[in-house]
Amino acid sequence: MPDLLIELFSEEIPARMQTRAAEDLKKRMTDGLVEAGLTYAGAVAFSTPRRLTLALEGVLAQSPTLREERKGPRVDAPEKAIEGFLRGAGLTRDQLEIRDEKKGQVYFATIEKAGRPAADIIAEVLDATVRNFPWPKSMRWGSGSLRWVRPLHSIICILTDDLGTTVVPLDIDGIKAGNTTAGHRFMAPTTFEVSGFEDYASKLKRAYVVLDPQERADAIWQDAQNQAFASGMDVVEDNALLAEVAGLVEWPVVLMGRIDDAFLDLPPEVLQTSMKEHQKFFSVKNPKTGRIEKFITVANRETKDTGATILAGNQKVLFARLSDAKFFWENDLRIAKGQGLSVWTNTLANVTFHNKLGSQKQRIDRIAALATALAPAVGADPELASQAALVAKADLSSEMVYEFPELQGLMGRYYAQAADLPHEVATACEAHYSPLGPSDDVPTDPVSVAVALADKLDTLTGFWAIDEKPTGSKDPFALRRAALGIIRLLSENSVRMSLKTAIAQAYPGADADDLLGFFHDRLKVYLRDQGIRHDVIDACLVMENNDDLTLLITRAKALSDFLATDDGTNLVQGYKRANNIVTQAEQKDGVEYSFGADAKFAESDVEKTLFAALDAQAPKIEASMKSEDFGAAMIGMAYLRAPIDAFFEGVQVNSDNQVVRRNRLNLLSRIRQICLLVADLSKIEG
Repeated sequence: MPDLLIELFSEEIPARMQTRAAEDLKKRMTDGLVEAGLTYAGAVAFSTPRRLTLALEGVLAQSPTLREERKGPRVDAPEKAIEGFLRGAGLTRDQLEIRDEKKGQVYFATIEKAGRPAADIIAEVLDATVRNFPWPKSMRWGSGSLRWVRPLHSIICILTDDLGTTVVPLDIDGIKAGNTTAGHRFMAPTTFEVSGFEDYASKLKRAYVVLDPQERADAIWQDAQNQAFASGMDVVEDNALLAEVAGLVEWPVVLMGRIDDAFLDLPPEVLQTSMKEHQKFFSVKNPKTGRIEKFITVANRETKDTGATILAGNQKVLFARLSDAKFFWENDLRIAKGQGLSVWTNTLANVTFHNKLGSQKQRIDRIAALATALAPAVGADPELASQAALVAKADLSSEMVYEFPELQGLMGRYYAQAADLPHEVATACEAHYSPLGPSDDVPTDPVSVAVALADKLDTLTGFWAIDEKPTGSKDPFALRRAALGIIRLLSENSVRMSLKTAIAQAYPGADADDLLGFFHDRLKVYLRDQGIRHDVIDACLVMENNDDLTLLITRAKALSDFLATDDGTNLVQGYKRANNIVTQAEQKDGVEYSFGADAKFAESDVEKTLFAALDAQAPKIEASMKSEDFGAAMIGMAYLRAPIDAFFEGVQVNSDNQVVRRNRLNLLSRIRQICLLVADLSKIEG
């Protein structure tokens, strides 16, 4: 079986597109080949700034011959029907077979589709793949009609087996497939022939091209760490930047440079962001001072002066960039110290948050009022919560955040500290955006929690009031993320509050019941990731105070733990059996069996034992639920499992004695009532 090698060689592919492009090439080619009957043993794809590569092992030399049997019309069918069947099958009448069936003699056709050479199939699939490649953006060049992310120069498409290498005949808009490629643009630009994947990869490396992006990333990181360690420093880890830089070079050369002393007092986050966004530099931190004092850049070539000229040029550009950052920082500090953050907040009156929800300043005022109202529930000082909310978004007007929006919140903390605002206020400026995702830390300072809750509640209630809710996969205002943030803020800080009350306080016009349902849906997603089933949450949602999410989560976790035991599983079955029997009897008899069970009518020991168990455990379960000691309530429920099981094994509920029957039905109703103190177990599946 031959091996297939494909390379699409072009001008530089943007780093952000390379990984997806390699995956798309692999999927489209392999799907197309398999659909045409050409299977393979293994496939791997690679990308560099100038090439997409696909290697397939063990490709069939040709697709298999296929035989298809088609049932046609009866022999005595109209002539036109028979002729239509012959045209569809591509056969003549003498090639048909006549078979006897129940309704008479019927024509059958056996259609044989011969296998095709691998090269023919590969050429067709690759042509379609290239012409219909799903680039986010593409271009045309010259006079051709072909579109590619950047001008496509050459194509390798070869099949290799024990007999040698064969070029697959292929011509895409004048670009003919061959067996040649070129190495590094500057260090080895000449073309060379390849005979297979191993030959291709080894020759590329000799031509200063590392084909595997992961190998490039590993080399960059290892060399960066070694150089930083030699200087007694640490490289600031940034996996996203590492992946991007690995997509910018074919032959990574790591160089470490020094940041000018004039910029060392800038906040480390400012240095890191500026260097990452503008220069694609890694930050190097001095562990003794905590300052970022050096940087790592990755060149795409080796030089005779070991990178000195490259470093000098980079440092010159970096000086200009950091000079701008320093100007923004110092100018913002002068305003924060001299005029305070309120001057920035006031300018947000001219910035629209949403055309139906007013300006950013109006939103800030709403958040401040809500944070003040929520403060007691989270243990925060209302005045500090209000003060923090009023300045938390002030840095949106600062020059630094205008230049680097990703620093919002963080810069607010720096500016609040410069303005001598209380520590809690400065902390809230940064923390109130959190949590931004499932892995993000949750604020714990009470003032930060109050402002974060108010911020997210204002967002949700506002968009609910104007009927801008998430639909399907569309959530342009990140409302699902805001709801999950509130759930985590409440749960992980053990905050107890009525969410419906908070919704009513936040924004008039928001449908509290509908929004609470949205929270419950998000809660199911949140708890599912913790191993709690949706039906367990449904069983708890029918209980009182289901808008107290912390209480709801505690109850659901206790019930989930109980259901994981044999006692829990069997008790649910016992409850469902009792509920079904009572419900059917009530429908049949037209009465409600909800009281009057009396032990004096018990005829057997198992009945008497169940009466005693219910009498003993019911008050304990009820008291435990009232005190929110759900664990103790579940222990009480576990004590009921054995006597309920024994009752159903040893007693016939529908006795001929009507007094005994009614008593037993009322006894089962009592089981139902006690279980409903904990949750609606009828919603538990299975």
